Amino acid sequence: MNLNLTGNPLDSTPALRDYVVAKLDRITRHFDHVIDVNVVLAVDKLRHKVEVNLHTRGKDIHAEAIEADMYAAIDVLIDKLDRQVVKHKEKLTGHRHEGAVKRDVTTGETPLAPAARAPGVANG
Repeated sequence: MNLNLTGNPLDSTPALRDYVVAKLDRITRHFDHVIDVNVVLAVDKLRHKVEVNLHTRGKDIHAEAIEADMYAAIDVLIDKLDRQVVKHKEKLTGHRHEGAVKRDVTTGETPLAPAARAPGVANG
């Protein structure tokens, strides 16, 4: 995973960089196919804004958060990003495990399960 951390009017300190890297470990725990991460830290008077662009194979995920404190903004951002990554992962893996419904070729109907049949009707 390549990490690009930039500060718009501020310098990204090693403490902020370590905090962002520690929080991004939570994302890579859920989804390890992350190629590139761009994080932009910005300050405008009392608004601390954090934006992230996460590039994976086949999808780019964008999230941003605005808070009064930079560390709080990073926490909110990681929560948003985590939800988006988990949703993307579920979409990728959800299609593989859906079973196909068997249909009778001659009639075109789906057969009923034994428990769904009427009581007292013989199986056969």
